[in-house]
Amino acid sequence: MTETPQQYTQRILGYVEGQEPLAVQRATAKTLARLIDGVPDEALRARPSPAHWSVGEILAHLADAEIVGAYRIRAVLGSPGGPVAAYDQDAWAAAGRYTARDPLKSLELFRVVREANLALLESLAPEQWHDYGVHSERGRESIEHLVRMSAGHDVNHMWQIERILARA
Repeated sequence: MTETPQQYTQRILGYVEGQEPLAVQRATAKTLARLIDGVPDEALRARPSPAHWSVGEILAHLADAEIVGAYRIRAVLGSPGGPVAAYDQDAWAAAGRYTARDPLKSLELFRVVREANLALLESLAPEQWHDYGVHSERGRESIEHLVRMSAGHDVNHMWQIERILARA
């Protein structure tokens, strides 16, 4: 069953309910590094099933999603009220050849872009957290909302990686 954009939003935000989203985001890269530490490359590249991404593919997705988030935050700050485009993660995975990417390099890319995003977010004036863009599928989303979504997205994929590695 496919989720609607609203169901997806509700699920992702539920993962960080009661948590400070910047704290979640600050911890993600270290948590990911801990999860994959010592895991052989072939295990990181093995898909749990033909329809599900490998740990390496998830790491590539997280790196690309962080780049998308970086752009979205900057686009909203630079042009409040402007459009925020959705993207097809499966098309990006295919076009970006996630299966061929080095999982450790994907994690490093994620870490570097995340650090840059956190530095920007920590520099914002309080009123900037209310600036918003209009997502093509989900509607109006403030910087605060984008940050919560990103933190929930992190938690979702960290749990997914934990489940994959527990079965490996």
